[in-house]
Amino acid sequence: MNRASMPGSSGRVGTSRPGSGRTYGDRPAAGAGRAYGGSDRPAGRSYSDGVDDWPPRGAGGGPGGPSGPPRGPGGGRPGGRPYKGRRKPRWGRIALVAGAAVLVLGLVAGISLYGYANGLNGDLKRTDAFADLTKGRPVKTVDGALNILLVGSDSRDPDASKETTNAWRADTLIIMHIPADHKSAQLVSIPRDLWVQIPSANDADCSSGSRAKINAAFAFGGLPRAVRTVECMTDVHLDHVLAIDFGGFKEVTDALGGVDLKVEQSITSIHKPHRTFTKGTMHMNGTEALDWIRQRKQFPQGDFARMRHQQEFLKALMDKAAGTGTLTNPAKLNSFLKAVTNAVTADQDFSLTDMALQFRSLRGENLTFITSPNKGSATIAGQSVVVSDREKALAMYKAISADKMGEWMAANNPKSAQAGG
Repeated sequence: MNRASMPGSSGRVGTSRPGSGRTYGDRPAAGAGRAYGGSDRPAGRSYSDGVDDWPPRGAGGGPGGPSGPPRGPGGGRPGGRPYKGRRKPRWGRIALVAGAAVLVLGLVAGISLYGYANGLNGDLKRTDAFADLTKGRPVKTVDGALNILLVGSDSRDPDASKETTNAWRADTLIIMHIPADHKSAQLVSIPRDLWVQIPSANDADCSSGSRAKINAAFAFGGLPRAVRTVECMTDVHLDHVLAIDFGGFKEVTDALGGVDLKVEQSITSIHKPHRTFTKGTMHMNGTEALDWIRQRKQFPQGDFARMRHQQEFLKALMDKAAGTGTLTNPAKLNSFLKAVTNAVTADQDFSLTDMALQFRSLRGENLTFITSPNKGSATIAGQSVVVSDREKALAMYKAISADKMGEWMAANNPKSAQAGG
């Protein structure tokens, strides 16, 4: 069952295109409103569209013969005013024509921009992230609250098949909750080593299967199994899935001219060419930024530090795109958007045009990054895993499902919590 209509189909909220029920360039009905040249004037003078039309056109007779009515003293017009020999411009009509031209140009530009955005939408790689999971689910529109699963892959091979079961290694799992007012977003990072129940099949009961690291869900059943596992763990309905290839974000970062990232301690990368990251704020290009967010073994908090660095990286990208003229520079914007679409794989029903329209006011300062509540690391079945703080986690996920994250954050102050939750 289709979860949401794609651009070009009906039933979708948030799109505006020919055939969808909205009319571009709506104007007042003919005859409505103010009539040009129809204002009240003093009696005794003749007006046409607000212009003094004298002498009458084609008047060969009438009072005073072919030359019209008798002139006043000095050869002037009645009342002593001289005739200046040229007509006043018809400003009302000129304004009407100019206004119509602007509306037409705006309509053409709007259609062109929509066509461009729709082209980007078509460029997105697609995956059936909800295989066997969509039975009985209603169509989801972009109005109201949304929950999007962001899956970050640290793949070193940008050309790896996105449909292969084991392709997505789930280095990053983030539930992005967007409240109904669309003015903010909360991004909840799920540790990849979190010890959870993984259902035995994509449509199996949540209590089936066995316990393992959540990262193993991808090996068991690909992206759909990961979606089912996250929904079982959180009881949060996921509306969309975006799989992000962090390798492709090199081009995204470079298209923005690099980003500034905070380095909390000086380290040497474990990856060639073993570059040095110096404590303080560093300006990084795409290659450097990706190297930085892959580091974890040098930090006491290990994978939690890596998750935090990825959160900071995503926020820096959003801030850079919104704050450096990228959105108002056609060439920069095109490079940025093309790079993004090359780095992202979306579910079948995700609409880039709808999202851009509905969430155009979101900025980095409107984002809150949270780590799924947990009790830290432990050894289970000979594996180093992360143990969930079940009570606190369920309270937070219940707030997400009820679209009450504002209340939950006010009570829990997530920004003051440690990186580990």
